[in-house]
Amino acid sequence: MKSTGMVRKIDNLGRIVLPIELRRVLEIDQDSSLQIFVEGEDIILKKYQPACIFCGEAKGVTQYKGRNICNECRKEIGEL
Repeated sequence: MKSTGMVRKIDNLGRIVLPIELRRVLEIDQDSSLQIFVEGEDIILKKYQPACIFCGEAKGVTQYKGRNICNECRKEIGEL
């Protein structure tokens, strides 16, 4: 896990603010959804992408390098 060196406090409603620099780099917009994972004592936030990043298909999607891609797009890329 890579440290960003950024530290944020939790407000009285349990919220944290993700720094704009981090949101820009990770392409997290105002309407983006995040998945929440727990691994041991770590809380992991991950950008939620349920469909293929190329065509938007939601069936037969697998992850490749942290991105979702469907079987059809994987085949097309493999032909390049």
